[in-house]
Amino acid sequence: MIFINKLYIVFIICIGYLLYAGSNKEIVIPDESIRFRIIPNSNTIEDQNTKMKVKDNLEKILPNIIGNSSNIVEIENNINNNIYLIKDNIRKTLDSEKAFYKFNISLGKNYFPEKKVYGITYPSGDYESLVIELGEAKGDNWWCVLFPPLCLIEAEETSEVEYQLYIKEILDKYMQISS
Repeated sequence: MIFINKLYIVFIICIGYLLYAGSNKEIVIPDESIRFRIIPNSNTIEDQNTKMKVKDNLEKILPNIIGNSSNIVEIENNINNNIYLIKDNIRKTLDSEKAFYKFNISLGKNYFPEKKVYGITYPSGDYESLVIELGEAKGDNWWCVLFPPLCLIEAEETSEVEYQLYIKEILDKYMQISS
């Protein structure tokens, strides 16, 4: 029985390692891409929350604006042709958050500072992007890659939690069987 318990523990450790190693895949931003960045007014809790509300609301309309675009030129044309929808969405969000400051939208080459994500360093530089500056634009920004669609980087963290919960379920079932 002790041998089976030790074997089981080694098995669980191996599964955990494989899940951890599989979750740390390198996310490489292709040369032909459009980044998406939202810079909040400041780092106050209110301004950071407003930034996330703007992000959440834009994520609801951007897929429709981008449509089935297959390259940067098509996406930029679709954004330019629908910029009024983006502006209206941002204004309504700011108004609902009682954040009565101006905003700026820039589509094209914009500066991005160096960023480290999952151990990968993305160098600073001018990148093709959609940048939204809220108010004084002095807060910590949120960013992702709009095209190709890599904005779900945060979702990988969720899948790690699901893996951990799955391992916990296996352990719980094992503990019930061995009791």
